[in-house]
Amino acid sequence: MKGDTNNKKYQIWFWAIFIFPFIVVITLFILISKGKLGPMPSFGELENPEYYLAAQVLSEDGVLLGKISIENRTWTEYKDLSHYVTDALISTEDIRYNRHSGIDIRGLGRAVVRTVLLGQSTGGGSTITQQLAKQLYPRDTARNSVLMKNIKLSVSKFKEWQTAVKLERSYTKEEIITMYLNKFDFSYNAIGIRSAARVYFNTTPDSLSLQQAAVLVGMLKASTRYNPIRNYDLMLQRRNVVISQMAKYGYINPSLADSVMKLPIDVDFRIEDHNSGLATYLRQYLTNIMRKPEPDKNRYVQQTSYDDALWEWNNNTLYGWCNKNKKPDGTSYDVYRDGLKIYTTINSRMQKYAEEALAEHLSKEVQPDFYKRAKWFKNPPYSDDLTRKEVDDLIMTSLKQSDRYYIMRARGISEDSIMLAFNTRVKMRVFSWKGDRDTIMTPLDSIRYYKYFIRSAFLVENPHNGYVQAYVGGPDFRYFKYDAITQQKKQVGSTIKPFLYTVAMQNGYSPCYEVEDIPRSFDIPGDSVPWSPRSTGPPAFHGKMVTLAWGLAESENYISAWLMKQFKPTAVADLMHKMGVRSFIDPVPSIFLGTSDIKLEEMVGAYGTFANKGVYTRPMYITRIEDKNGNTISRFTPKIEEVLSEDQAFLMLNLLQGVIRFGTGNKIRRDYNLMNQIGGKTGTTQNHSNGWFMAVTPNLVGGVWSGWEDQGIHFETLGEGSGANMALPIMGIFLKKLYNDPQLGIMEADEFERPANFNMELDCNKVRNSNSHGGNSRRVRY
Repeated sequence: MKGDTNNKKYQIWFWAIFIFPFIVVITLFILISKGKLGPMPSFGELENPEYYLAAQVLSEDGVLLGKISIENRTWTEYKDLSHYVTDALISTEDIRYNRHSGIDIRGLGRAVVRTVLLGQSTGGGSTITQQLAKQLYPRDTARNSVLMKNIKLSVSKFKEWQTAVKLERSYTKEEIITMYLNKFDFSYNAIGIRSAARVYFNTTPDSLSLQQAAVLVGMLKASTRYNPIRNYDLMLQRRNVVISQMAKYGYINPSLADSVMKLPIDVDFRIEDHNSGLATYLRQYLTNIMRKPEPDKNRYVQQTSYDDALWEWNNNTLYGWCNKNKKPDGTSYDVYRDGLKIYTTINSRMQKYAEEALAEHLSKEVQPDFYKRAKWFKNPPYSDDLTRKEVDDLIMTSLKQSDRYYIMRARGISEDSIMLAFNTRVKMRVFSWKGDRDTIMTPLDSIRYYKYFIRSAFLVENPHNGYVQAYVGGPDFRYFKYDAITQQKKQVGSTIKPFLYTVAMQNGYSPCYEVEDIPRSFDIPGDSVPWSPRSTGPPAFHGKMVTLAWGLAESENYISAWLMKQFKPTAVADLMHKMGVRSFIDPVPSIFLGTSDIKLEEMVGAYGTFANKGVYTRPMYITRIEDKNGNTISRFTPKIEEVLSEDQAFLMLNLLQGVIRFGTGNKIRRDYNLMNQIGGKTGTTQNHSNGWFMAVTPNLVGGVWSGWEDQGIHFETLGEGSGANMALPIMGIFLKKLYNDPQLGIMEADEFERPANFNMELDCNKVRNSNSHGGNSRRVRY
C-alpha cells in the first residue's frame, strides 16, 4: 500500500512537472493577448504597420535627384525583387518558411537543444515572420538585473511568437517577405532593400546579381558587423555562407556557387542623404516651403514678413502644400514619411552642368585669386576699409548666429563658458576646394576660415513655361546650407538698368536714340549738394553723342541718369513688380544703381519676360506630386502675366545682345567663343562685394550671383570684383557644356523670334546716316 502511495505521488509530480511548462506557456499567451504583460500591436496596427517612406524628388527626365526623409526608405513590391534575394533569404534565414505559420517548431527545438544542452550560442531560431515582428514592434531593451532581463526577454519572445502568428493570418508569405525587406536597416542610411541596392551597388532590387543579393541578405544577421564597407573580410565570409546555403538547398548549382565565392565583393558605394545627390539646395527649398503652416500674425515680429508669408500662402500653391492638402483619413501630408513622388522641372543634365560650372569657376579661378589678395590685408579676409573693431563685431555676430552658440545658450550655459568652448581647439572636418580636410582648430577660427570662401548661386529657367531647369544655391550644400537663390537678397547693381531702359522703350524711345555722354545731377531732399552718379563708361566718349544701345552695353551711369530724369523712379519700380520682383525697391533717383536688395529667383523670372515675348512667367519648380501608390494628388501650371508688348520685349532683347556683342558682357564671346544669339547684363555693386550676370538666350534664361557672406569682404579692384569676372564665367562654362551635349536639344543656332510686322531699324549706323540726310527726329515711335 505504501508503495502504491509513493507511485501515485511520483506520478502526480511527474505530470505536474510535465504539465507545468504548458500551463505557464498557455497562461503567458493569455496574459499577453489580454495586454496584461505590456501592450501588444492591435489588429489595426498589424493591418497597417507604420513605415516612414522617403519622398522621392525626380527630374523632368526621370532621374532620381535625391530624397526627403527621416528614414531613407522607398517601398519595393515583391514582384520588383530579384529572385536571388528571395532565394538567398529563405535558404539562409528560414528554409521552412513556406511550411510554417509563423513559428518553426523544429528550428526552435534545435535552437533550444544547442543553446541549453550544448551551450552553443546559435540565435533563437527566429523565422522571417518573427524577425519582422521584432522590427515592427521592438523588444524592451531597458537595462535591468540579469533575472529581470531574462524574464523580459522571455515575455518578449512570447510576444514575438504571438505577433508572428497574427502576421501570418493577416498577410501572404510574399507580403511578409516584402514587409521585412522594406523595413530592415542596412546601415549608412540605407533603409529597405531599394535604398540598400542603390547605396551599396548603385542598382535596383530587380537587378541585383547573385553575389550582390548574397551580400545584402548576409547583412540581415547584423548590418554593422557584416558590412562590406566597415568589415570587408567578415562580410566576405558571411556572403559565402549565404551562397553555400543557396547551393545546399538547390537554389543554385554548386559549380556556380564555387565560382561566385571566389569573386571579391564589388561595391559601388554612394551615400544617400540630404547632403548628397543632385539639386541639394532645391530639395531643401521644397522641404521647407511645402511644410509651411498657414501664417499666424502673432508669430511674426515684422509686418512685412507676415505680409510676404500671407501672399505666398494665397498665391503659391506649393507654399504650405502639406497643410493645404489632406490624405483620405483627413490628416495632412508629411513630406518626410508619406512616400510622395515629387516631379520637378529640373533637367538632370543641366543641373549637373550647372553645379560643375559653378565649382569649376570658383575653385580654379576666383577663389585662388582672392587668397592671393587677402593675404596682404590687415585683418584678412576683410578689406582694409574696415577697422579691427568692425571686423571683430562682424565675427562675433556670426558666432552668435551659429548653431553651436544657439544650442549652448538653449542649454543654459553661461556666456563665459560658451566663449571658452569657442576658443578651445577641437578636431573637425572642413571644406576646401581640394577636398574635405581633417584639421584641429577652434570653432572661432573656423568661423573666420569660412569667411574666406566666395559664395555663388546659379539659376536657369525655360522662359516660355517658367520651368526651372537648374538650381544651385551655393558652393557645397554640406558646408554652406544658406540658399542664395530663394533665401538671400543682395544688391543687384547694374542688372537693374534694363528695366529703366524698358520704361524708355515703352515710352517710344528706340535703341538708336542719341544722348550726350555728360554728367547729370539730382536734387535730393534734405541734401544741400546735388547728387551726381560717377561715370562707369569709357572716358573717351565723355561729351560725345552716344545711343541708348551703347549706354546699356557699356553700363554708362551718365546715360542711365539722363533716362532717370525723363521718368519717375516709381515707373521703374512698378514695372519690376509687374515682372515678378516682390522685394522692396526704393523709388529714388539712384534706383538705377541697383542698391535695392533682390532675390536671384526674382531677377531670373523678370529677365525671362524679355525672352518670352513680354509675358512674365513665374519660376516653377514642380509639375506634379504623386502619393506612394502613384496616384496624382496635385498638378502645377505656370502663372503668367502679360507685361510688355512683343515689340517692346524684342527691342530689349536687341539691347541686351548689344551688351554681349560690344559691351561689358563681351567676355562671354571673347573667352568662351559663344557667338550665338545671347543677351545679357553684368552687375557690380559698391566695393565690388557682389558680382552679377544675367543671360538671355532664345530658350533659356539664367542668372548668377557671386559674393561673400559679409559685404566687408571683397576684391579691391573693379577688374577682379566685377560681375564680368566673378559671375559671367559660370554662365560661359555652363553654356559650353550645354551646347556640346546633343541629347539636350538646346541648339547654339537658335534665334530670337522677330515679331510679325516689326519694322524698326536696329542698325544704329543706318539710322544715323538716315537722320543726317534730312531725318531730324532722333526720337522714334512705333
